[in-house]
Amino acid sequence: MKIIVSGKNIEVTDSLKERVIKKLGKLNKFFDADTEANVTMSVEKNRHIFEVTILFNGVLLRAEVEHEDMYAAIDKSVDILERQIRRHKTRLAKKLREGSLRTENYAIQEDIEEEKEFKVVRSKKFSPKPMTVEEAILQMNLLGHEFFVFFNAETKDTNVVYKRKDGNYGLIEPEY
Repeated sequence: MKIIVSGKNIEVTDSLKERVIKKLGKLNKFFDADTEANVTMSVEKNRHIFEVTILFNGVLLRAEVEHEDMYAAIDKSVDILERQIRRHKTRLAKKLREGSLRTENYAIQEDIEEEKEFKVVRSKKFSPKPMTVEEAILQMNLLGHEFFVFFNAETKDTNVVYKRKDGNYGLIEPEY
């Protein structure tokens, strides 16, 4: 697995980089050598944020941990990724065709349930109205939702706005 490390508002020292490589190296047994792991470390005031994203064959594994200590954040994120891999191993194995995930290295644990079929308990249809991103955010807040799907009047595409953990907003746009 290739590990790409970057930092925002922080100098990535050799010891931090070595720790990331060592900890994420535990996940090498699940992935082939050409799989990429993108790591971003950032500092905002007294918060150390560690994000890792692994993309392979259209499947996305992601962990984001916020902690007072960057080394502790690294440890927690690796635990999160291992749980995601084990929890979703059957679904991931079905989805992957080219074998970038090596399923023979999964340790079977009794305390983790196998992935069950997803059950849709509610379906809703709506006619998206053309609006700007700002109007969509206002509409989302008026409804008290965490996200809002709308037809972007500027780009002529269906978009999604969502509220982030940090209180800001995100926009999801399709890429063709």
